[in-house]
Amino acid sequence: MAKSRPHVIISAGLSLDGKIATRTGDSKLSSKKDIVRVHKLRASVDAILVGKRTMMIDDPSLTVKYTRGKNPIRIILDSKGSIKSDSKIVKTCKKIPTIIVVSEKISKKNLARLQRYNLEILKCGQNRIDLKRLLQILQMKNIKKLLVEGGGTTNWSFFKERLVDEVIVTLTPFILGGKNATSLVQGEGFAKISQACPLKLKKAYRIKNELVLHYSV
Repeated sequence: MAKSRPHVIISAGLSLDGKIATRTGDSKLSSKKDIVRVHKLRASVDAILVGKRTMMIDDPSLTVKYTRGKNPIRIILDSKGSIKSDSKIVKTCKKIPTIIVVSEKISKKNLARLQRYNLEILKCGQNRIDLKRLLQILQMKNIKKLLVEGGGTTNWSFFKERLVDEVIVTLTPFILGGKNATSLVQGEGFAKISQACPLKLKKAYRIKNELVLHYSV
């Protein structure tokens, strides 16, 4: 049977102690060569997804640079629709297809504000975003491969719901430490190892001082 959702890839750069950002939100871990690899990966997918916190801290454009290829559809998980109007995502939504995923609890003010822009507003869930339903909708939009470049909370949501097919991480030569630094996966976490998603190492290779690990679930 064909899957009723897109193929989901979690992608991140990691410090040796499993952090994707420092306590101040600095996430510039990867080398230029690894950044080029990531952008080639972006060019190979149909859509790219991040959560609200990543938007607030990094203000990314989520486009393809440093290589040739089409920009993927940009998907932002923003339950209350609070993305800033001067963010790079909103400023460039006329040129690049953009979907803001909200819940039913979005305020009328935020909804009216977002409706002024050339982007799609997708309501999916009551008090929080329903990821399983969202992926079913994306499948119907012919999005077959989805790249998740989320923060720890977004990543945890995908793992918790068993919605991950691949994990591609780059181990970088840094130790960040700090209880407030962001881990690859945040949130409650699994109580037992037997509950965790089993991963199979498909490929591992070195980029100078970094190690790229490619797992399937």
